[in-house]
Parts: sequence; structure tokens; C-alpha cells
Amino acid sequence: MRIAQVAPLTEAVPPRLYGGTERVVYWLTEELVALGHEVTLFASGDSRTSGKLDATWPKALRLDGSVRDPNALHMLMLERVRQKCDDEEFDFLHFHLDYYPFSLFARQPTPFLTTLHGRLDLPEHQPVFATFSKIPLVSISNAQRRPVPKANFINTIYHGLPENLLTPQAVKPSYLAVLGRIAPEKGVDRAIRIAIRCGIPLKIAAKVDRADQEYYDAIIKPMMDHPLIEFIGEIGDHEKADFLSGAIGLLLPIDWPEPFGLVMIEAMACGTPVIAYNRGSVPEIIDDGKTGFIVEDEISAVADVGRLEELDRQAIRRHFETRFTARRMALDYVNTYQGMIDEVKPRMKLVSSAE
Repeated sequence: MRIAQVAPLTEAVPPRLYGGTERVVYWLTEELVALGHEVTLFASGDSRTSGKLDATWPKALRLDGSVRDPNALHMLMLERVRQKCDDEEFDFLHFHLDYYPFSLFARQPTPFLTTLHGRLDLPEHQPVFATFSKIPLVSISNAQRRPVPKANFINTIYHGLPENLLTPQAVKPSYLAVLGRIAPEKGVDRAIRIAIRCGIPLKIAAKVDRADQEYYDAIIKPMMDHPLIEFIGEIGDHEKADFLSGAIGLLLPIDWPEPFGLVMIEAMACGTPVIAYNRGSVPEIIDDGKTGFIVEDEISAVADVGRLEELDRQAIRRHFETRFTARRMALDYVNTYQGMIDEVKPRMKLVSSAE
């Protein structure tokens, strides 16, 4: 199958450090190539792929200070994809650009879908998905779908990691962990309070976006001045296995409708249990009492920290291997692509006969 994967230009594929969507696109593309498909990746020029790279811009936009209007470059990339469709270069198009492709690609014959990677609960989303109610979409959790009941979701496909990207390391767990990004909705202040109430060290490996600097300075930074709290900063994939394996548990006291949460399956890959608030996709990802605990507040989180050592870390790793590998993700997408192609073929034959 000839497949186009169309990624945001904001980060390279894969990103150097933080960047969930671009990381998932990279893993999916690599698995599709490994399965024998011919894949073209539309992304920034500093991206890497085993397929063919079609670069709209030489550098990830977040790292290129000269770019002041990223929408212009994303429109250019979409037009490049459309022109190649006119030349019949692809059997299937897979977009990771939210609603940007909807209008243009609804008017051409090549089958396509869009995976939605973010939150969908904002008021302005309602008229968009009501207007484009026939555009085929993939959700990354069932919870992600709830705010937009008129959207045309054809499947839910959970993210997956390469099976051996992160593996359990032979270290004795000795601290609680936070991994990802420091922002109000991520609840790092709650994680700090939980760790202090438990009397257990907390290591925070996370980035601070410019938009969240005020929250960090006003709320989080003063809380760091405690002997149990250690701020490590942003880390890459090559550091995550040691970091997560050394954790008694990962804390995820989120306060937003998390669409998926890669950090949960990163922890599972290392055999590390997760304590997460009951928000968004959490009940779909965490098997309560087996791969972690789903809690409602700080009090119940503190109580369940004491139960983390009861969980079988080898069983957590096996659960990851069953549900959340990149190969499983890629096969789910291939089945979805093929089903959509098979639906289009009879309609195309009917049109040809009528002509």
C-alpha cells in the first residue's frame, strides 16, 4: 500500500525531546515500512524516516525563529499532498493535523482519515465537527469522542510504543516520578503534595513551555524548595527507562480530559505502576489494581501509594506488550485503511459504469 503520513511541522519527526504527536507519527511510519508498505512522510526537513521524506520546510517550526506564520506553511504542505494525489501517487492519506485537511480533501477521491490527537471539548469545536460530519476520524481513546457526538469516528486506535524502546531496568525503585510537561492541567502541584504527605522523594522530569512559565514561577518553583522534591528537567527517550524503572510509581494527578497520555504506557513498558486521576482516557489505559490505581483526589492517591509495591511489575510489562506496542497500533491502522479502500472501490466502479 502507498501511504502518505502528514505530520505537523511544529516539531521534527521524531521530536528531539517533548512532542507526543510527532513521536507517534514516527513510530507508526517505521512500523508501516517494516510491514512492507511504501510510506511518504510529509514533515519538517530535520525529520528522520525509513520511508520517503517530503519536507515542506527545512527545520521544525518551534526551533526556527524566523517563522512567524506557521499556518502558511501548513497550507503549503497540504497543497503539496493534494498535487501528489492528482498524480495518483497514494492509495491512502493519513493526516495528523486536526481539522485543517477537512475541506480540501473532502473534494478529492483518494481515501483519507485524520487521527485527532488533542482535546475536543472547546466550544468552537462543535460547529466544525457538525459541519464536517462525514469526514472519517480516528480517536485515540473513546473518552476523547464524548464532546463531539456529531463527528464521524470510524475507529478508536490506542497509541503504541516500539516494543523494545523502553524496557524494565535492574534498579531498586526508590522514589515517585512525574514525567512530561509542567502545566496547570498536569497537576504537578498535586503530585508534590502527594509525595510530601507520603514522605517519599519525588523526581520531576518535565519541560516548562513558555505559555506555562508564569504557573511554574508562581506555583511550582516555590514548592521545589523541599528536601523530598528534585527537579530534573526535560529528558529524552534514552533516559526514560532508567528514570521510570527507578520509580515506585508514576504520579499523574491530571485535571483535564486527557485524550490518551503516552506517559502512562511509557511507565507500563518499564513495569512501573501509575497512579492517575479519573479523567479522560485514564480508565481505558490503566487496569485498576493491576497496572496502577485510578483515584479521585489527593487523599485516595496518598492511600494508594502505599499499595504500589503489591503490584507485579512483570505483569505490568506483559500488559504493555499485549495492548500498547507500535506494531499493534500499525496493524490496527492498516486494517482501517484497507477497510476504507475496499468501501471506495465499489463506488468507483459504479461511477465508471454510469459514465
